[in-house]
Amino acid sequence: MPDVMKTLLLNPPSFENFDGGASSRWPATREIESYWYPVWLTYPAGMIPGSRLLDASPHKVNWQQTVQICKDYEFLILFTSTVGFDSDIKLIRKIKESNPSMKIAFVGPHGHIKPDETLMASEDIDFVTRGEFDHSVVEYAHGKPISEIMGVSYRKEGKVVHNAPRAQLHTAELDALPFATDIYKRDLQIERYNVPFLLNPYVSFYTTRGCPALCTFCMWPQTISGHAWRTRSTENVAREVKQAIEYFPHMKEIFFDDDTFNIRKDRVLDLCTKFKPLKFQWSSTARVHSDYDTLKAMADAGARLFIVGFESGDPQILKNIKKGATVEMARTFMKNCRKVGIRVHGDFIIGLPGETRETIQKTIDFAKELDPETIQVSLAHAMPGTELYDSMAKEGFLKVEALADMGGHQLPHIEYPHLSKSEMMAGVNRFYDEYYFRPKVVWRIVKEALWDSHERKRLYHEATEFLKLRAERLKWAREGGDGEKPLVAVSQASSASGND
Repeated sequence: MPDVMKTLLLNPPSFENFDGGASSRWPATREIESYWYPVWLTYPAGMIPGSRLLDASPHKVNWQQTVQICKDYEFLILFTSTVGFDSDIKLIRKIKESNPSMKIAFVGPHGHIKPDETLMASEDIDFVTRGEFDHSVVEYAHGKPISEIMGVSYRKEGKVVHNAPRAQLHTAELDALPFATDIYKRDLQIERYNVPFLLNPYVSFYTTRGCPALCTFCMWPQTISGHAWRTRSTENVAREVKQAIEYFPHMKEIFFDDDTFNIRKDRVLDLCTKFKPLKFQWSSTARVHSDYDTLKAMADAGARLFIVGFESGDPQILKNIKKGATVEMARTFMKNCRKVGIRVHGDFIIGLPGETRETIQKTIDFAKELDPETIQVSLAHAMPGTELYDSMAKEGFLKVEALADMGGHQLPHIEYPHLSKSEMMAGVNRFYDEYYFRPKVVWRIVKEALWDSHERKRLYHEATEFLKLRAERLKWAREGGDGEKPLVAVSQASSASGND
């Protein structure tokens, strides 16, 4: 067996204010600068001796510095995204110019969905991975012939070869993976990671993979992680929590970035039993299915906040997107979260199938009724590989092929005969205005910052960014969608992050 290749795992330098980097569930420019952890890259990084994980954007490493760093490595594993793909192709051309012998693999949902197109886009790409890539890139780094590695696609004699798919990892294999937090400590600075509704600094990782929910717009379960829900053992998760607390004593909270953390009650209760003695604060994704007893146990075990995809206040739209939840379930869930003292960050989407001017207002009113602490409002975005993309393309509602401009700003690309892009953008603006410019919400946000200087600085920075972008969005909507920068967040489902 030859020596292990000297390997760099790269979440590439990206656009200013990119949401999460390539591995984010919905990578695009958003209102306020956010960085999620490149969790997916940590697992192979922990299995390749002498490797380095470079998360360029949060560490303010530009493309020129990235090219320079690549000179010292033999194998590059680059996590690409649909939004950043063209930029990544240009980057690897520069890398190969300075290090011609370097081998390059592209990993992530884009190559999984379009392996042929990805490979044909650049001869600089040696192979792409399909599905979970933890072991495929490790095998290559250890010298295994490409023809014998499952779950990869590559060129041979001018044709693309697709090796057999690789089986998904289940509990025993997931427990055998290195801890993401080992690589955070080795290669990353946790202070660099910021998400507006999480405490800073935070640390995040997964306790499960996959999501059994069938939401038509959500990218990760329809691409890399799949619908099969696969869990780490609760003992394994608790061990990583203990380690994170020891490694990062200044950490304010842990965020469990699973597609759906709370989907099975018995597992949640088991985790809570193990979390409670550790006395730490945590947040997670959540669906609106948990009952009062489960939420009470979570609160008692340190749960602070849930990210919840409410999406719409219209029952038919929820059915159209196969949400598997109702507005009544959302109301009950919010009421119980209030009772046990868990905050909620609510995600809403405008422009889903069935949207009208009336349903936009219905969703705004629904959000105000639920009254979560904070919200994110997104335009519906049909990512390649999702059921939403296929249905929108079939019905002729995809009006723009590009998902983002060269600055990483989302291009609204769904338009209906009865509802234009500019009307939906105006709906996003109205949503934010009607929600946040209420006296009780303004006071709720300001009082948090009164006694905490760190929160005061962060609030000022985020408010300035938000208001600047709000003005640009208003201008874009007034111009009927013809402005140069159609800035809006992309729907936050879950992610290198999977935020996935």
